[in-house]
Amino acid sequence: MRRTDKEITDRQQLDAVIRGSLVCRVALAKDNLPYVVPLSFGYDGAAIYLHTATEGKKIEYFEANPRVCFEFERHVELRRDPQIACKWSFAFESVIGHGTVAELADVAEKEHALDQIMRQYSGQSWPFEPASVAAVRVWKIAITSMTGKQSKPKL
Repeated sequence: MRRTDKEITDRQQLDAVIRGSLVCRVALAKDNLPYVVPLSFGYDGAAIYLHTATEGKKIEYFEANPRVCFEFERHVELRRDPQIACKWSFAFESVIGHGTVAELADVAEKEHALDQIMRQYSGQSWPFEPASVAAVRVWKIAITSMTGKQSKPKL
């Protein structure tokens, strides 16, 4: 990272950024064509979990190339300067990483993943009806690397 003064290296802080985010942006590639999609997600500290419909563009990309890049952000704030345009900037915390996506077929693994997604947004566990679990495809991103960056607001 070029700006090591802004780098987040503490794993607990990286996890806090992920858990404090509302959206996971996933970058995919197929036939040398990039595709970025915002998704709801779950995170258990070791992997990122996603769910999709049974067919669609994301699935075509996942199946063509399982290597993905992901991004999270929180505490985003626009910094304005009333007189100088080039002094406008953002305060933020972000995590960018790489991993490999694979579909989960085992019912227990799918339920774990769906539970992580619900925990991300509700803070609690939920029971799942077998028909609901069967109606979606569930994916796991095995994280291979991630880095964090922050730009804090000036006081």
